[in-house]
Amino acid sequence: QVQVVESGGGLVQPGGSLRLSCAASGNIFKIFNMRWYRQPPGKERELVASIFHLGSITYGDSVKGRFIISGDMAKNTVYLQMNSLKPEDTAVYYCNFYLETYSSDPPSDYWGQGTQVFVSS
Repeated sequence: QVQVVESGGGLVQPGGSLRLSCAASGNIFKIFNMRWYRQPPGKERELVASIFHLGSITYGDSVKGRFIISGDMAKNTVYLQMNSLKPEDTAVYYCNFYLETYSSDPPSDYWGQGTQVFVSS
């Protein structure tokens, strides 16, 4: 089927930067959008950034001006450049692909395993 693999998390000091990467592989026919979510400790998962099939991009209010999402739907990859990191950015970050496979199934969400980002001095 489809596999989604993330990388790039880790420990960073406040004000620092990290770049997350995510790639999907498998029986992929078409990607409709690619997203990054995060789940801070003890809180619900929240949407961080989205990139859509026609190229439009949106960000959550808490990351606007600091994070940059980019990707290549032809290569099934999405990135999240995180700058000016704050302790409140500490979370497990998940990438998400909403895509259609070559099977007869309708489009569905596929998730990465999550990567931990820890912002602390």
